[in-house]
Order: sequence, then C-alpha cells, then structure tokens
Amino acid sequence: MEYRRLGKTGLKVSEISLGSWLTYGGYVEEQNAIASIDKAFELGINFIDTANVYKRGEAEMVVGQALKNYPRDSYVLATKAFWPMGDGPNDRGLSRKHVTEQCHASLKRLGTDYVDIFYCHRFDRETPLDETLRALDDLVRQGKILYVGVSEWTAEQITEAVHLADKKLLDRIVVNQPQYSMLERYIEKEIIPVSEKHGIGQVVFSPLAQGVLTGKYKKGQPVPEGSRASQENLSGLFGHLNDANLDKAEKLKVVAEELGLSLAQLALAWILRQENVASAIVGASRPEQLEENVKASGVKLSEETLSTIEEILV
Repeated sequence: MEYRRLGKTGLKVSEISLGSWLTYGGYVEEQNAIASIDKAFELGINFIDTANVYKRGEAEMVVGQALKNYPRDSYVLATKAFWPMGDGPNDRGLSRKHVTEQCHASLKRLGTDYVDIFYCHRFDRETPLDETLRALDDLVRQGKILYVGVSEWTAEQITEAVHLADKKLLDRIVVNQPQYSMLERYIEKEIIPVSEKHGIGQVVFSPLAQGVLTGKYKKGQPVPEGSRASQENLSGLFGHLNDANLDKAEKLKVVAEELGLSLAQLALAWILRQENVASAIVGASRPEQLEENVKASGVKLSEETLSTIEEILV
C-alpha cells in the first residue's frame, strides 16, 4: 500500500480507503463488516470512512466496534453531517446546533474522543456559511475534529468557504469528497483545479461506479443474485447501470487484461493518476474483495494506456 498527503496537510492516507456506505449497519452482516475492517488493516489501509446518516448511525456503531481492536493513532477516521437524522426541524443541515450535536453523537457511536476528518455532507443553503465554518472551527479548537472537509460542493461553494475562512481566521477546508470514476468525471473541469489552487485534496467515492466497473454486470444478462443491483432500491445503481456503460466496461476489461490487471484495478489506478486525489474509497461486503482492490495502489498507467482508455470513455 502506498500513502499520499491529504491536500497540503501533513496527514497521510492510504491510496485505497474503506467506506461503509451501503455496506455496514444492516446491509452487510456485522461479522463480515468487522472482518472487512480487519482485512483492511492487514492490507495497509489506514483510512476508514463513515457517516452519521448511514443506516441512521448503525454503520458508525459497527465501525466503532471493529476499531476498538486497534490503537487510535494507527488509523484515520472520517464521518459526516448534513442529512436528516430525525423528524424535527433542526435534525438536519449545517446549523451550529446540528453540526455540534451530530459531531458529539458520532463520537459516542464510534467510541472515540475525536475524528480525524469531519465532512459537511452537502452544502446547506439555509444556513449562513460563516455559522457553519465557525461551528466547525470551535470543534477543531476543542480537539474533537482534526480536519474539516466537504462533500459534493461546487467549485464556487468551495472557493467562497476558503475565502471566508481566511477572512475570519477560521480553520480551512482541506479535503473534498466527490463522486469520481471513469463513468463520472465532472470534477475534472472545475473542482480539481480550484482544489489544487487552495491546497484541498480529493477523497473520491463510487470509484467503481457502484460495481459497473468490476465486470460483474453483463449486457443482456440478469444481474447476479446477491449483487448490489439485485436490491430493489438500488436496481439502477444510481444511473450507472445502462447498456452504454456496460459496453465501455467490456472494452476496458480487455485493456485491463492486457496489463495483467482486473477491471476494478484498472479503474482505481486510473483515478489515482490524478495527483490531487489522495484516496479512493471502496466498499467491501466480503474481506476478499479488498485484496483485489488494494493491488491498484502503486500501479502507474502509461500515456499510451491512458490514451486508449480516453478513446473508450469519450
């Protein structure tokens, strides 16, 4: 496993990180979830990602249970707040009240005194940005958060937050968590350039396009039993599962095989070609899935290979 600096901070994270969205806290048996975290540590993964909203806190509890077996200084832990955690008017968003209460609730569920990264899970148009940044700065000063991040914010929103933090001497955003894969490339145009300018690193989710870039789904064939797409609420894999993408996946698989890689390894190595990407978050319902994915760390793709991939993706 290789490690990268998170933006311009001194924090180093594994190129492949382990996420708990759509996996832990009910979607996957707790025993498998804990076994996957154990396997992650064995393989050199030091970066674990979760969020309060994943199964309404249950994913955090599973992660916290598994992490009890490891020294707190041996891993980097991230969680988030924004989405509704209850039915009340203040049970959502990025108000000082919600951010503070959710940070404390996450710490309790995770069984830790602090999280390394705390993300604003989306942008809150109903809360003044300086209120959110001030609340986060207070939590940093209290030692409950070490680094501040955002997820799926626009380039304009990120820029505004950086300038406001500088103006008011508040702790800066150092990491952004966007969706990024061969099939979802919107961050290349504005997000990455703006982030590079301000020293913000990317930690990307859905790098395998919800499994489409693993090769498990075949055009004209039923989805495999037990796969993510076989779940009723995930049948379309958030728009990724379509014939056009499956055609691209088949062509990309040929490129991967020529390099002695799996399609998933090729997809992850392609993401890590971006210097601004610090880590790619993968999910794992079984420990053995991680063994394949981590082999993408350190793989360097030639310019010829990158050109071939670009021709397929256009």
